[in-house]
Amino acid sequence: MQDHNASTTLRVRQAEPSGKAVGDAVADATDALIRHQQDDGHWVFELEADVAIPSEYLLLHHILDEIDSELEAGLAAFIRGRQGKDGGWPLFFGGAMDISCSVKAYFALKAAGDSLDAPHMRRAREAILARGGAARCNVFTRILLAQFGQIPWRAVPAMPVEIMNLPPWSPFHISRISYWSRTVVVPLLVVMAHRLRARNPRGIDIAELFIEPPERVRNWHSNNSRGGWATLFRALDAALHAVEPRLPTNGRQTAIDRAVRFVTERLNGEDGLGAIFPAMVNAVLMFHCLGMPPDHPDAAMARRALRGLVVRQPGRVYCQPCLSPVWDTAIICNALLETGSPRARAAARRGADWLIDRQILDVEGDWAWQRPGLASGGWAFQYNNAHYPDTDDTAMVVMALQRLDADRYGEPIRRARDWIVGMQSRNGGWGAFDAENQHDFLNHIPFADHGALLDPPTSDVTARCVMMLARLGEGRDTVPTRRGLTFLEREQESDGAWFGRWGTNYVYGTWSALEALNAAGVPHSAVAVQRAAQWLLAHQRADGGWGEDGASYWAGNPRGEGPVSTASQTAWALLGLMAAGKGNHPAVDRGVEYLLSARDAEGLWSEEPFTAVGFPRVFYLKYHGYAASFPLWALARYRALRA
Repeated sequence: MQDHNASTTLRVRQAEPSGKAVGDAVADATDALIRHQQDDGHWVFELEADVAIPSEYLLLHHILDEIDSELEAGLAAFIRGRQGKDGGWPLFFGGAMDISCSVKAYFALKAAGDSLDAPHMRRAREAILARGGAARCNVFTRILLAQFGQIPWRAVPAMPVEIMNLPPWSPFHISRISYWSRTVVVPLLVVMAHRLRARNPRGIDIAELFIEPPERVRNWHSNNSRGGWATLFRALDAALHAVEPRLPTNGRQTAIDRAVRFVTERLNGEDGLGAIFPAMVNAVLMFHCLGMPPDHPDAAMARRALRGLVVRQPGRVYCQPCLSPVWDTAIICNALLETGSPRARAAARRGADWLIDRQILDVEGDWAWQRPGLASGGWAFQYNNAHYPDTDDTAMVVMALQRLDADRYGEPIRRARDWIVGMQSRNGGWGAFDAENQHDFLNHIPFADHGALLDPPTSDVTARCVMMLARLGEGRDTVPTRRGLTFLEREQESDGAWFGRWGTNYVYGTWSALEALNAAGVPHSAVAVQRAAQWLLAHQRADGGWGEDGASYWAGNPRGEGPVSTASQTAWALLGLMAAGKGNHPAVDRGVEYLLSARDAEGLWSEEPFTAVGFPRVFYLKYHGYAASFPLWALARYRALRA
């Protein structure tokens, strides 16, 4: 059990880390990051998720009968290597097994030829059966199993493609769900309408993972809550299952045509639909259902986009969920600028010039459904994803541009600022991709058992937008900043922390909020600031670092805790404490000592735990660039404050 009071029980202040040690670490990390810079000025690190992604990619080739034996062997080795001690596969490093992820991994390994008698397969099978078997999987896993004929299609919630025919004012119009849900669901509606059947050339099945034969299972609902919305939607689901086969064929074809048009308009070249793996896979399957041959321009493009996510290294082959070059570049530019060195500044300028070329100025994305007439001006997360810029990336880019050269980049900054202000929701907060995306009832439909159908305003994204506005000179006396601060005030937890939607978890959210409050001129003596700082101090680990894992997203689990300290979360905590005026606190010195001791041979940092989030409790991420960049940011700021 970690000593939460390690920083507050010190009786004698330890010696500060030497200025030379900090300076050397800053210089070494700066040099290492510059070595990682691409020739055109940008940075991109690997982005890793759980084994569900490589498992689905392996199984996709069995659906299409396009098996690449060498690729399959590499993916299977990666999946085997991520098996947990409990026999299953977790959503994040060191976590407990997840039933859906484990079923996909087992299925993929069996498809790749692993023997049922192999020890790792036996352990996995026992773990899955002990937790209720494959019938207890989530909706997206059940859709995959239905495609392979492992379960009946009635096991999947009804989602008629005719949804595409609904008017914009309909409660179930696709504009009411998030960008990621939209791009995943629209092609999937076509796949479900065709009741796609995998070619499955090796005839693989996983009957041994079911306690009760699937055809005898009557209740497939993941959410058996007796709440009003859940009960209503279960009844509606039953009715839709009954009437869907009787819906007019002309309406169905119109809906399919609309879905196909939606996808092809957003196909996004070799960056793929939505530039995220699940949407890209469903686009490939949609074109397959429509009878398009693999060499059809759209089908071929969709396949190439998926191949672009594959990492092939000696002894390590896997598939990324997406690519993160804009986010990585913006973070690293900010970290380098914090150092103040001319060489770092020159590298950041090259990164900024690369970013400028990727500002989205001429595409009216899906965000315009809620903000018609608002001029575009944001950045997307990936290389190209013009329909889906996001406020978080945009704010991080603008802060780098402003610090680097506000005059030179004045027009891009202005366009981005106006877009950000226009995307503020009525409650004062910001979501990542859409405004007013808060239709909570939709998370109760049977199809949304993951609870991540929406993109509501969150503390971390709001904090980044407030921080950007404050950096541009728009302090607490300006309307957008004041409304954002009010949102943050409402969102602070009773223990003083803030929830982290996109980073793990309360350490990330609290750092983000403290940076925003400090930038906006909120006094360090303010109650909200002091409570947040005390929360961070109380969660420092005995080794001087901070670490929090994905289990904190489940109700009742400890906040701010994890099995080990991590470099990225230690950096966030240090940045938060320094923003709260605690730069001279002994805990900050101890955190810096932890970072100094945790460097690798390259002068950077690495970490095994996942410290980011796709969807809380469902999908977690490991940004390989986080551990490499945020510690430099923190150490450079520490050095500047001490100087």
